Amino acid sequence: MKNPIIELEGLTKCYGSVKAVDNLSLKIDRGEIFGLLGPNGAGKTTAILMMLGLTEPDAGNARVCGVNATSNPIAVKRKVGYMPDSVGFYDGMTGIENLMYIGRLNGIAEHEIVSRARATMETVGLGGEMNKKTSAYSRGMKQRLGLADVLIRDPEVIILDEPTLGIDPIGIKEFLMLIHRLSSQQGLTVLLSSHQLHQVQQVCDRVGIFVGGKLLVEGNMETLSRNLFGEGSYVVQITFRDASPGFGEHVEALRNLESIRNVTIGESSMEVSCSEDVTPDIVRFLVQKGLNITGVHKKEFGLDEVYHRYFENNQTKHISNERSAGLFQRSFFKRNNA
Repeated sequence: MKNPIIELEGLTKCYGSVKAVDNLSLKIDRGEIFGLLGPNGAGKTTAILMMLGLTEPDAGNARVCGVNATSNPIAVKRKVGYMPDSVGFYDGMTGIENLMYIGRLNGIAEHEIVSRARATMETVGLGGEMNKKTSAYSRGMKQRLGLADVLIRDPEVIILDEPTLGIDPIGIKEFLMLIHRLSSQQGLTVLLSSHQLHQVQQVCDRVGIFVGGKLLVEGNMETLSRNLFGEGSYVVQITFRDASPGFGEHVEALRNLESIRNVTIGESSMEVSCSEDVTPDIVRFLVQKGLNITGVHKKEFGLDEVYHRYFENNQTKHISNERSAGLFQRSFFKRNNA
């Protein structure tokens, strides 16, 4: 990491006998979209609360934008925008009235509050809905307004905790595209906490898999796949019109090519595992041997395979203890935000 904006070192938090976050160390670079992926109750929200200075760690420290979140939480809050999984607004006020109210609470000058609120509503795609009362807003519109609530403060980092819960598939896609656009255009650093695999994979530059309070692994998809599936992380599936004479001999010769780790033969197909992507070399070799290829498909290991390989079997073991920690977290957060 050349320019980390979030630095967590040995971050640990216990609620009674439950270790909600266990020795979490992580660096997130400026301008990056990082996905913290884990099941409900994994400890993601506890980690976020420590980053914001809303709860103190039992060990370790969190630095955000160069500021220690525990010793100087107010300075962190000035630089970070946080959007929880459920955002509340005054239903009797319009969207822009809610946003202007938030702007005033955050010290935005009165002479610029209207123009800034309008511009922010346009940015999140609510320009045509800004004068509607929020009681008429859908869940997706309220999440966009929640994002506007974060953006009007002009933060360096935004932290989104399960931001797409309860939104329909089209709304989810639009929301994620908005996040990606904001990050690329404005250089925002985004930490997105979620248990939704596909959504995280769509938008994040890197992913951290978090379960039972522990960060099991972090990296981009190529790194995660290689860590899990080793030298066979590239898989090519090839189908043939027929199995011509000498098919078996050609397969044996294919096994001897550099980077080929395994070849599995079907009736009129084969699956080749490789240590690197050598698909063109494989196809060229088979065509030269006179085989009639009808299809070539590169299999890519997505977050689904990574997710289940890492902690599917551990999820049940941790969930009961994590739920009790989650109840404490929610009550603590409500008390400190009343």
